[in-house]
Amino acid sequence: MALAVLLAAGSAQARESAAAPLPAEQSQPATAPATMTVAERPGSTPDIATPRHHARGDPWEGFNRWMFRRQQGFDRAVFRPLARGYGTIVPKPVRTGLRHLLSHITEPIVFLNDLLQLKPKRAVRTLARFLINTTAGIGGLLDVAKTAKLPHRDNGLGNTLARYGVGPGPYLFLPFVGPTGLRDLFGAQVDGVLYPVVIGRPFDRLDYQLSTTVIGGLDLRNESDAGFKALLDGAADPYATLRSVYQQNRAAEVAELTGKTVEPAGLDDPLLDPEAAPTDQPAAGDPEPGAAPAPASAPAPVPAEPSPPSGATVDAASGVPQLVSFL
Repeated sequence: MALAVLLAAGSAQARESAAAPLPAEQSQPATAPATMTVAERPGSTPDIATPRHHARGDPWEGFNRWMFRRQQGFDRAVFRPLARGYGTIVPKPVRTGLRHLLSHITEPIVFLNDLLQLKPKRAVRTLARFLINTTAGIGGLLDVAKTAKLPHRDNGLGNTLARYGVGPGPYLFLPFVGPTGLRDLFGAQVDGVLYPVVIGRPFDRLDYQLSTTVIGGLDLRNESDAGFKALLDGAADPYATLRSVYQQNRAAEVAELTGKTVEPAGLDDPLLDPEAAPTDQPAAGDPEPGAAPAPASAPAPVPAEPSPPSGATVDAASGVPQLVSFL
């Protein structure tokens, strides 16, 4: 009888031992993900401005997206209301005349770059347009030359550099400048330095330069308001959309200037805002949340230095350019 009691007690103890969970130190180690981004590595500090993907030609995408978000906030809060107010208060004939004048005073820069690009026919047309509007157009307030089939053409040192084979350089988005590249940004600064020298008085004075910049910016923002809304409001990723449109337009302008087809930098990332995508989505091949995990054999070895996902580029403490815009 005592032997039976001992056997029953031993059997119950064995069943309790089998049902008890393993101690914490004996549990299987969690398998680390096969790949992770730089911001997901243990001990690293995630950078909110660093996207998971980069487009070719946009190595500073994290910086550019950060500036784009700041610019969008400033535009919604300050710049767009001011521009819409300018369009409401200032009569349309006055706005049109000022727009013609601001375009007219850039013609000497256009003419100079026509000569540098060895485009004599264009230079003659630019000079003729300038003389016609200076005289018959009351100093440029009226665009009489346009009716004579001499429309305004934008031109600058950025185009001249492209004419002689200088590449666009990395893409940039800067406040009050917008989408640009290193080549075009450099060219715009040189044009800005030459502008008061070529035009002369009174536009060599700082107050005139600031006033023309402000008026031109407000007028451009007001006139392009509907276009901006149509382009960006329905875009899944407004930043990538604006970048793509800018690069394609510039590639077409350079191709028309040089006579060569220039392919714009293509997009590596899908047109999906990486800032809006949840970061805790399972990777391809991982089970959905709540689903029973598939039986695994042995834990996968964790690499010493995980590589980024396929198609991504590590944004290494990149040389974010410290640039100053001379407006």
